Amino acid sequence: MECALNATEDLYNCTYRLDGVDGVRRTVISSGLGFLDEDGKLVQFVGVLSDVTEVARQRSLAEDRALFAEQMVGIVSHDLRNPLSAILMGAKLLAHGEVAPGKLRVLGHITSSAERAKRLIADLLDFTLARVGRGLVVTRETFDLHALVASIVEELALSFPDRTIVHLKNGAGMCSADADRVAQLLGNLVGNAMAYGTPGSAVTVTSEVPSKGTGATARLSVHNMGEPVPPEMLESVFEPMVRGEPGDSGSRSVGLGLFIVRAIAVAHGGDVSVDSSRERGTTFTFTFPCA
Repeated sequence: MECALNATEDLYNCTYRLDGVDGVRRTVISSGLGFLDEDGKLVQFVGVLSDVTEVARQRSLAEDRALFAEQMVGIVSHDLRNPLSAILMGAKLLAHGEVAPGKLRVLGHITSSAERAKRLIADLLDFTLARVGRGLVVTRETFDLHALVASIVEELALSFPDRTIVHLKNGAGMCSADADRVAQLLGNLVGNAMAYGTPGSAVTVTSEVPSKGTGATARLSVHNMGEPVPPEMLESVFEPMVRGEPGDSGSRSVGLGLFIVRAIAVAHGGDVSVDSSRERGTTFTFTFPCA
């Protein structure tokens, strides 16, 4: 045995199925070591057969259940869009004309809650597409990134009246991308910055489009000060439902925002990264080809 262990080794590993003597088809893992002599001939083989039929069956069942659950989320989310749209339309119609202040306040709460539910449903649908579909679909068009970001920042400022959003722009503005998806990505990143940033602090949005040229890359970043992302979470922060509770309980969500941000980046042939420290703050950067 000592001589064999000191010889040249040849590893073997294989998974296959076979019909057992009891008529049950089993999944077997076969692994072993082949020991060769000086001439390269096999002189000894030590192997192990492991019956993993039940493990494989349980894994397959778990995968099927997860797939079914994600598909159901997509179906239910899709079917909820119509009644929510009806609620929003009804609330807006009731708000027209003379309405008592108390009723107007209630209608405002209904509209706000329905809008939030609508955004949640959109996130769940995108999550389902990214996980069990063929990924998010983007339709590229040429537009001014600086102008788009400026308009989105203006809209977001109304949603966060107690916070300041600063927009910085560098370089040319024209690029090719899906404007709606870029707006969605920016909304998710700013919402994340508001939830996890220091209350009352400013959030800075920077758009950058270099002059036309081969391999030109556009950048869109969102920066906030506050508690940094824990180092052990930096690798998984773009996975669904990973990051901890935000400081502002009113900003809680199901934790799909950054997952969808990455899916949008991938659909554009780009990337999204995060840099976070207590001194520098936290910056999420979306990069994508200009053309």
